[in-house]
Amino acid sequence: MASSSKANLTEEEYEEEEVEHFDDFTLASSWERFISEIEATCRQWLADGPKNLLEKGAVHLDSSKIIYKVKSELKNAAKIYSMEYYFEINNTGKIADWNCTLHDLQLCFGVKEFLVISPQSASGVVLDAPEASKLLSAVAIALSNCSSLWPAFVPVHDPSRKAFIGIQNMGTVFTRRFEADRIGSQAYSTLDHSMHIFKVHLIMKLTYRTLPNDDEGDDDIQEADAENVESEVSLGDDNRNKKLWDDDCPWSEWYSAEDPVMDTGLMDSMHVGFDLVTTWSEKVVESSFEMAELENASPHEAEKWILVPNLSPNLDSSKGDRVGFGSQLQLLVNALDMPFEAQFMEDFVSVENPGSDNLKSSMVIPPPTVLERVVNDLFHEGLQLPDFAKGEHKSSRAIKGAPVESLFAQFCLRSLWFGNCSIRAIAVLWIEFVREIRWCWEESQPLPKMPANGSIDLATCLINQKLQMLAICIEKKHELYEEFEDCIGSNDDASSHMEEDIQAGEKSTSFHAQSQGFDGKSDSPLTPKGFNGSKTVVSKFSTNSQDVCSADKSPSDSIRRGSAGPVGSMKLLKSCQSLHAPFTQNAPLMTEDMHEERLHAVEAFGDSFSFSAQLERETLSSDMSAFKAANPDAVFEDFIRWHSPRDWENDESEANGLSKNLAENVKDDWPPRGRLSQRMSDHGNLWRKIWNDAPILPAYEQKPLLDPNREGEKILHYLETVRPHQLLEQMICTAFRASADTLNQTKFGSLKQMTTKMDQLYRTMASTLRPLQVNLSSGNSETIEDLRRLCIVFEHVEKLLSLAASLHRKFIQAPRISEAIFSDYYNFYLPTMGMGSTDVDVQKEFDMKLQLRLNERHVVSNMFTPPTANQSWRKVLSMGNLLNGHEPILREIIFSMRENAGGSHYAASSPRGYQPEIETYRMYIRGTSNDLRVALSVTSHD
Repeated sequence: MASSSKANLTEEEYEEEEVEHFDDFTLASSWERFISEIEATCRQWLADGPKNLLEKGAVHLDSSKIIYKVKSELKNAAKIYSMEYYFEINNTGKIADWNCTLHDLQLCFGVKEFLVISPQSASGVVLDAPEASKLLSAVAIALSNCSSLWPAFVPVHDPSRKAFIGIQNMGTVFTRRFEADRIGSQAYSTLDHSMHIFKVHLIMKLTYRTLPNDDEGDDDIQEADAENVESEVSLGDDNRNKKLWDDDCPWSEWYSAEDPVMDTGLMDSMHVGFDLVTTWSEKVVESSFEMAELENASPHEAEKWILVPNLSPNLDSSKGDRVGFGSQLQLLVNALDMPFEAQFMEDFVSVENPGSDNLKSSMVIPPPTVLERVVNDLFHEGLQLPDFAKGEHKSSRAIKGAPVESLFAQFCLRSLWFGNCSIRAIAVLWIEFVREIRWCWEESQPLPKMPANGSIDLATCLINQKLQMLAICIEKKHELYEEFEDCIGSNDDASSHMEEDIQAGEKSTSFHAQSQGFDGKSDSPLTPKGFNGSKTVVSKFSTNSQDVCSADKSPSDSIRRGSAGPVGSMKLLKSCQSLHAPFTQNAPLMTEDMHEERLHAVEAFGDSFSFSAQLERETLSSDMSAFKAANPDAVFEDFIRWHSPRDWENDESEANGLSKNLAENVKDDWPPRGRLSQRMSDHGNLWRKIWNDAPILPAYEQKPLLDPNREGEKILHYLETVRPHQLLEQMICTAFRASADTLNQTKFGSLKQMTTKMDQLYRTMASTLRPLQVNLSSGNSETIEDLRRLCIVFEHVEKLLSLAASLHRKFIQAPRISEAIFSDYYNFYLPTMGMGSTDVDVQKEFDMKLQLRLNERHVVSNMFTPPTANQSWRKVLSMGNLLNGHEPILREIIFSMRENAGGSHYAASSPRGYQPEIETYRMYIRGTSNDLRVALSVTSHD
């Protein structure tokens, strides 16, 4: 029959047609027209080729990276059929490679490109056998007219059986026929074929799967626990019935993460864990005995082991159903964006607040028992000072928050999990938090998780500075109380001793001796560490013997008190005695806002020397008093030479001390030639006035520069009246920093991508949180949106970190595996990171196959622990090839028989001297424990 494939083409399409043929317009039957329509479609696809078909919109298959398809609708009488053409792009692989990206029909029948024609119906299969044969014949005729060697398939029987029949013209005198079917349960024949002789080629692939951790009764226990757990807060509650995979991970105190690479009892269709694919290369089997040996072969004998990680679908999900730091930080940011203009935190819980009607269903606060437990965790877990550098990243201090182990940081972390982290829940927790702090102050109890000494860390947030200063004030207040009690006791003891001495007729010198003792060793609790930075620090604290002797030759007011030792070879200008450095009080501690107040005052009155001295008057007067006590014969010029050397202009080099020659002739060259600087010698100089007014008192007799009672009350007033948006801004900065520092403690081995991502996270947080560190109002919508995007980025990093931790602990003895899996997933997941939209769908499925090395097999094999009694029900039939008691979940075998064309009926159609090997039979068997699928292709002579 002549071809008529151009019957329905336009003139332009006809001119583009490159295949020469003849059109017959005398078609009589609908069947012939149907064949012609198939032929025309196939000719068009042949002419276009794969490249043009891609440009015209060929669809990429989700299950494969290299297979595409095009589709066309055909009509025959009252029925409509769909014809699909499947083709590959740049594929050099072989079926024997067990490439899992192959289409099902490619794997079954060993073909590459093919056609599938099926009815457009609910089932999508041809249920009538004569219709299926007729449909397949029509396609075969059309392909023959096109001189095409494409195989064609028609789906038949029930859809669940995935049954096909097919045909292929081999281009010579023989044809290949295909048939595939699946049965619901395996059947075994009792016929003994042991005496039959076979010679077939065989390749085999076995797939093993890690079992889920669903011990018997766990589901019931978890359901019972879920009914008893309070929904408002978890707070690291340890009421768990079994050890979880992340119990030793740093985030486990706050939440439990799903293991991203191990099944936790999900449905089989959502399996999470690992598949191990073992493959045997082609073997020639000649008897059933060899088949039996192969069935009992150990998977350790397979040529290749390929590991396939099946990651949790929630890992790359952006639906927001994962609970972690990222999700809770989002709630905290939402609290900052609340539309209330409250002056105090109490306004959010007050029933008289006009806006309280809006704080109902979505802002339910936890019951008092939960609140009490949280406060107890913060204040009554022991007073041991934590390690503030724990988990701190090198970039942590760029974020103006608080160290993760500090009191305020722990409050912020607990607020994330307190209730639903609403503004109302935060207000309730904050009020109770401040109330507990006031109790510590009034009872002089140490403030937990806060150092009671050292300087104020101005790199932290203001609330942390206030709490640090309050801890110091509490300690000072406690010391003053103890000194007062000791003083009362000492006076009583001294009175009794004096009475005894008088009765004995002896002179009492106890008090004088006590003063002498202060001058020598225990002068005061202060140490030279409290020296002003501009003063000369002595290398020894021993007193010069000559100066001590002078006490016997001088009046009582010339006795040195509070001396820390001589300062080099410096001498006093008037008496030629050694100049001694005094013990001085530490400069009063100041928080950031106190420094700013002083700075604003200086700016308002001008940068004058006198005004600066006025601000430092108390400290300066204290230093002068201590200097006078340590150097009774000193003058104002001596103090300047020690305290502010730049204000003493030497005519000679005295800065480094007198030389030995000058020391010998000290009387001739004394006093040294020098003068005060211009600003110190001006009339009415404030420093000189302070010097004249300063009493002669050592540091231990002076009034403390820091008034702990006054400063403590000021701090408590700040905490009780802090503006809500100022509190939330500091909470957000601290919560982000503390959450990141908590995650930073995670052990994930040498995964460089994860290290880089953590570094990037800290830099991103520092830049995004910077506007909150300058006291911006909470109504800045642009800042709020930036914070919400930061929460999404944080959640992405958090997910990657859980994957890194899980892989590291599973493959700690084979780090190459964890690095390879994480690197592949990182590249797969990277396009979604940093995107604010939650609807981004870059790739639908992560697909990775890692070929294992021989020295890595034992690590993977150990993951397949022997099945428990509860898991043994999964073994329906023992099929052999067991791996640590696990049978393969899938066994795939390809049998093939080949015949040399020489000496057969194929030889007549073969070129002279060319005798190809023909695959006459091919059988693909895919078996599981409860079903079996067989696909058969047979080459026959026509």
